[in-house]
Amino acid sequence: MEWIFYTLAFLIATALSGSAVYALYWSSKHGQLRDFERGARSIFDDEEPVGRMTDHFPAKRPKGP
Repeated sequence: MEWIFYTLAFLIATALSGSAVYALYWSSKHGQLRDFERGARSIFDDEEPVGRMTDHFPAKRPKGP
């Protein structure tokens, strides 16, 4: 009965590995891995330019009594 566990574990590991390889292949073919800088800048707008943080997380509490 031990071989059933190993066979099932092998099949699951093979399926997960194959899915990861296919995901990398697909993203490469569709241009997802070409320009990381443009994608990183896409979240900024005129109100929050690149390199200047206008919000804080987690919010800093004022010190005092």
